[in-house]
Amino acid sequence: MNDKMIIQLYLDRNERAITETDEKYGPYCRSIANNILNNREDVHECINDTYFKTWNSIPPNIPKKLSAYLAKIVRNLAFNRYRMSHTSRRGGGQTELVLEELGEIISDVNTENEFNRREFADVMNSFVLSLPEKQRNIFLCRYWYADSISQISSYFKMTENNVSVTLNRLRNKFRKYLEERGIEF
Repeated sequence: MNDKMIIQLYLDRNERAITETDEKYGPYCRSIANNILNNREDVHECINDTYFKTWNSIPPNIPKKLSAYLAKIVRNLAFNRYRMSHTSRRGGGQTELVLEELGEIISDVNTENEFNRREFADVMNSFVLSLPEKQRNIFLCRYWYADSISQISSYFKMTENNVSVTLNRLRNKFRKYLEERGIEF
């Protein structure tokens, strides 16, 4: 079933929308959640929450790209669940590493109000879009999907060291990009 048909099921409030969503995008959503949570039970709960949130948000929202819409929901829910379950302990998983890497740059960026969050998101989006395709995909694999260095290495047929160096350069480039736009951290 194509995305337009699935979205129409949501708009019609037909519960089959969830079944069709899971059939088409379930593995994709589970992969995103698993990269962040690395816990089967938490992933299962996150996927259920994703479908519930999707059900409640369509309508009024009508996504242009259902896969991206679902990815954003599952990613945000997974990071929220991760933060809740790891507030008092530090883990050794990819999520902790990803958050530490980005924390070097954006931990103190003022995003306390909605305007600042939107402004920062716009700047980050423009940075990502300014990158050459391969660098953009590497950046997104690491900082959006929380893929490990070895996974990225495999995807792009690069050495792990080359991926690490590329990511370090991209973080430095992002830091400079923020500074040039007057975003203080």
